[in-house]
Amino acid sequence: MRDDAVDASASAVGGDAEGGDVDDSLLAVRAAEGDEDAFAVLVQRHAPALLRLATRLIGERSEAEDAVQDAFISAWRRLPEFHGRSAFSTWMYRIVTNRCLNILRSRRPSSPLEAAGEIHAPEYTASPARIAEARGAVRELRAALDDLSPEQRACWVLREWDGQSYEFIADAVGISQEAVRARVFRARRSLTQALGAWR
Repeated sequence: MRDDAVDASASAVGGDAEGGDVDDSLLAVRAAEGDEDAFAVLVQRHAPALLRLATRLIGERSEAEDAVQDAFISAWRRLPEFHGRSAFSTWMYRIVTNRCLNILRSRRPSSPLEAAGEIHAPEYTASPARIAEARGAVRELRAALDDLSPEQRACWVLREWDGQSYEFIADAVGISQEAVRARVFRARRSLTQALGAWR
């Protein structure tokens, strides 16, 4: 939505361009009633975090942007189904995560995380050998992440990179907390084994 629509929504919801103190659930109710300005505030408020999540899961920025855009389109259509049993952000995490999982499943084996921008080899002032070693470790980590199942990768990214609780991940991914713990444990074990030479 255009910036002027977002600015107009600010006055409509009684706050700044991000909706001020207006609660997500109230904005979602207004959006479900057809208020595009309220939805624009929700998009502006949550898009950055969702794009980071999608980029970490998929590994390619352009695909991540498409996934998030598709997720917001889907959310707009499905807003009447949102009854506030969970937070709007959790609902959106679930939609984005499921979209990313579908993309990952359809392109197995996964493509590298080169575009994710989250893993960088540190630039040392030390010897070229040390720099090459660090870059090798980063390549190994990327390859190890690519070898995880889409579900393990999603749970690990939400837990380790986003710092989400097991309860949040379970709600976002649509599985039990025990299943989340098991997937995170298996992902950690796989990564530890794959990167054993670098420890």
